[in-house]
Amino acid sequence: PRVAQNKVQYQEGFSLSEFIQAYGTEEKCLAALELARWPEGFRCQRCGESENFGVIHDDRRKRYQCNQCRHQTTATAGTIFDSTKLPLSIWFQAIFLITHAKNGISAMELKRQLGVSYPTSWKIKHKLMEAMKDRDGKYLLRGIVHIDDAYFGGELNGGKAGRGSENKVPFVAALEMSDENRPIHLRLNRVSGFTSDAIAAWSLDSLAPGSVVFSDGLACFRAVGAANCEHVPIVIGGRKPKDVPLFQWLNTIMGNVKTALSGTHHAFNFKKYGDRYLAEMSYRFNRRFYLKGLLQRLLVAGIGCDPQPERLLRSAEVCC
Repeated sequence: PRVAQNKVQYQEGFSLSEFIQAYGTEEKCLAALELARWPEGFRCQRCGESENFGVIHDDRRKRYQCNQCRHQTTATAGTIFDSTKLPLSIWFQAIFLITHAKNGISAMELKRQLGVSYPTSWKIKHKLMEAMKDRDGKYLLRGIVHIDDAYFGGELNGGKAGRGSENKVPFVAALEMSDENRPIHLRLNRVSGFTSDAIAAWSLDSLAPGSVVFSDGLACFRAVGAANCEHVPIVIGGRKPKDVPLFQWLNTIMGNVKTALSGTHHAFNFKKYGDRYLAEMSYRFNRRFYLKGLLQRLLVAGIGCDPQPERLLRSAEVCC
């Protein structure tokens, strides 16, 4: 018998030919950026004026000037694209590649695809990952939530194994579930450790009050009560994860995330930049039903994210 096709995997996406047709020139990219930022037409970010303005064309960027307060701005000002010297077409190509790579794309591969230097591709990727992190960070998991402890990295030669390893970085994997036990929304966040204080702080930032949180019974997860959530421990004991159907989705997703990160990026400073890489994985997962609109969604997220100069990108927190 013929195997049924997975609707998510086989959904219609945004093809390369469609991308070229929609964003193949600098003019088309600028028009798309302006429409995404000002869907109802230009509005001055300083005084709010929307009708009385002029347009100034120079060698670099099209500028808008409000005739009421005389403030000048561009479509990129105050966004993730702020002060960029790159053509917008390069940014749009990067957004297309990042959103349509199922397991992600490394900065090195992005360099080759875009034809830019590695430092440039690194900054593009980290700026867009920061926009993903900023966008999904505003969403609180609610209702039924499955939660588990996870680690990235392995033990050093001669070091400790397991949870005591000096080279392992802890992060929380949490999945909002439907009443039919289907995954809705994923959050992956680094924590300083699996302590009650760390989980309490995480839950206040990640969980909506009144949620019911299922875990494997790790003691620190009782701290979700700090966010007025109910904790339901499901003690696994000596059983293997596959023998606990309740956490099947979460275990599968965690395995896919670790495989994708190690397979695509091979090595990176997870202690410093792990939050961004985890945000990229969860961002694509949370929009897995909308492949055709992923580029537009990340464009809007980039517009809504504050500028990220290199000094901020490289000053990521080493610990939570």
